[in-house]
This record gives sequence, structure tokens and C-alpha cells, in this order.
Amino acid sequence: MAKRTRPTVHDLRAMKGKRQLTMLRVMNLEEAEAAERAGVDIVSIPPELLLEPQYRDAAPTLFSMTGEVFLGTTDDFVRWSCKMYKADADAIYCNASYATVKSAADEGIPIIGHVGLVPSKRTWTGGFKAVGKTAESAAAIWDAIKQLESAGAIGAEIEVVPVEVAEAISKRTSLLMWSMGAGAGCDAQYLFADDVLGQNRGHMPRHSKVYRNFAAEYDRLQGERVAAFSEFVADVQNGAFPEDRYILRMDPAEREKFMRDIDSL
Repeated sequence: MAKRTRPTVHDLRAMKGKRQLTMLRVMNLEEAEAAERAGVDIVSIPPELLLEPQYRDAAPTLFSMTGEVFLGTTDDFVRWSCKMYKADADAIYCNASYATVKSAADEGIPIIGHVGLVPSKRTWTGGFKAVGKTAESAAAIWDAIKQLESAGAIGAEIEVVPVEVAEAISKRTSLLMWSMGAGAGCDAQYLFADDVLGQNRGHMPRHSKVYRNFAAEYDRLQGERVAAFSEFVADVQNGAFPEDRYILRMDPAEREKFMRDIDSL
């Protein structure tokens, strides 16, 4: 089996239309290492995780995109994205204007846009609901993709869009398309590790598949924490802790000398 290496933008573009890539949103080193070992292709990570000195030790071959909901000037974003790129990000997420995307792309920064349901812009599309269900709104998504292309982006997350719309767009654009709830007609399937691991106790997005139930395990562990702490409290109160095996005793002769010395002071 060939040794796995970290893909470049060129590599991912060469894969477009050939196979579905896998993508996760991971939040810590443990999740990043698990994604690496599991053979995930792409991760989205918080900026602070990218800046962890151990990140590339945990995830040497993961194509890693970072970003955050950005409010500020174009110059602010370009400076910040250059910092992230220098820190070994493979791409930067940008939900700002097309002019900002272009300015960053002009500096050689691989930029990923966002179309469809964009949570930070949900007030313009009616809240947390599907986008592109009408011909008019689907055409608006296509127009956004063309604008991202013109601005120099390398890809876009397409979120909660009808599969027919996402597939038609993906076939007609050079952008790499990350599908979150937009079907298998795009280039990568994107889920949040929190959802995959069942760590959320609240609303679960319809497009997310739960593979484990970490929330129940966390509840069990919390119960064990409370039980252990309660036993500790009881042991201290009834004198069961500390036992001799947890303490250090002096040599009897040294103790006798110390007691003579301390009583003479």
C-alpha cells in the first residue's frame, strides 16, 4: 500500500469528479489524530488548533482548512489569512465579500467560500432552513459560485441545498465543492465530528449521521466522577484517608531528634 501524503490543491483538483472525498470538522488534537488514522481526506479546524505545535504531528497528511466568521476589513482578513497560511493551513475559509476573497486569492492564499445555508448570513435566507428549493434561489447559488470562481477561490462549502442543484453546480464549476447536506454529487462529504460521535444533546441536523453515542459515555463518566469524589469526601471525614501507604514516615531516631529540637525552640 502506497504511503499516504498530504494532498495539495492541485491534487484535489485532479480528483474532482473521480471519487468522493471525506471531510470532518474536528476541534482538538485527539479528533485530528483519529481523523488521520481513519484515513479522512480533509478537515476543517479552529485557528487555535492549527496553531498548536503538535497539530502536524497528529495530522501530518490531512488537508486542513481553517477559518472563522470574519468581521473586519479586507486588509484585516488578508493579514490574518497570511498568518494562518504560514502556520501550515492548506486553505482558508472566507464568508466575507467577493472583493475580500479576491484580495486573499491574489496573494496566493487558497480560499474556500460558502453558499446555500450560510449560518452567519441566515437572516438573508430565512433562518436555519434549506436554500435553493426554487429555480430563482437555485440560480442565486449558481451566481454566487460564479462570483467565487471569478474572485479566485479554489472551492466552496455548499450547505443544505437540494441534491439536484448541488450536483448540477458541481458538474459545471471548477471549484471544489464540499457537500454538507447537499448530496453525493459534489466533491467531498462534510460532517461535524461532534455529530458523528454523538456528542451533541440538542438538535441534530437532518443531514448528519451519528455513528457513536459519546454523550451517554460522558454522562456515565460524570456519574463516575461524582461517585469517586463522594467516596473521597467520605474517606477524609471518617479517617480512612490517608492510609499509611499514602504517607511518608521518618526514621524513628530522626523523629526523636527532631522532636527534641522543636520542643527546645
